[in-house]
Amino acid sequence: MKHWRIEQMDWDRFDPRRVDPDIVPLVKAASVVERNGLDYACYLKNVFADDPDFSKAADNWAQEEVQHGDALGRWAMLVDPSWDYMAAFERYRRSYRLDLDVDASIRGSRTGELIARCMVETGTSSFYTALADATDEPVLKAICRQIAADEYRHFKLFYDHMHRYLRREHLGVWQRTRIALGRVTESEDDELASAFHSTNEPITVPYDHKRCIAAYMSRALRFYQPRHAVRVTGMILKTIGWTPHGRLHALIARGVYRLLMMRQRKFARVMAAA
Repeated sequence: MKHWRIEQMDWDRFDPRRVDPDIVPLVKAASVVERNGLDYACYLKNVFADDPDFSKAADNWAQEEVQHGDALGRWAMLVDPSWDYMAAFERYRRSYRLDLDVDASIRGSRTGELIARCMVETGTSSFYTALADATDEPVLKAICRQIAADEYRHFKLFYDHMHRYLRREHLGVWQRTRIALGRVTESEDDELASAFHSTNEPITVPYDHKRCIAAYMSRALRFYQPRHAVRVTGMILKTIGWTPHGRLHALIARGVYRLLMMRQRKFARVMAAA
């Protein structure tokens, strides 16, 4: 069951004067990635084909992901009436496709797959929290808060199933750490870069991964604050089996925040050079 519906949002409160132009390209890109949740559900159901409970959970998860995309797409069209959300999504689908012809996880185990999903939900939950905190536009703030709450629930969903499989597959802390960190680095792959290209650049402009990932990341990372790094760090530590509290958590969170800001400056330099 969806925890909220698009029609429940107070769309009449939309205030174009409070729109940050740097957020709009991020929302457009995020809308098509979220709507692509149906493909991810298909992939997950192939990997967990003999687990009806998880398959049902994956279907429910995908419905909420699609709603996230539709809400973000509707908001983006309020900002830019010339932009067509569904046309942008179809363009994205032509440029980026998941390999659905699988019967096993690319992570090497089902536990590994669920660790990777926890990392994705960690990233999205923190991202939408950061956007909600950054924007003054009331409708986008409300949408991002709803999505961030959904993504945290999704994290817990995959985390609970991860522990169910962990009892069978017995992945150690270091194995879990390797998978988690590996999935974090994949945030700079073609998924987000292609989404930025498909939703923000003219069809006549050729796709360039370096340019597009820099355009996305230089904007997205700018909105992170230290408290968002604390949230990210806690969720990562929990996933890999370390207790997220105390001085160690705080120390790692400071390191994570510095790393995020270093990456933001790096991508900003790439954009300036371009």
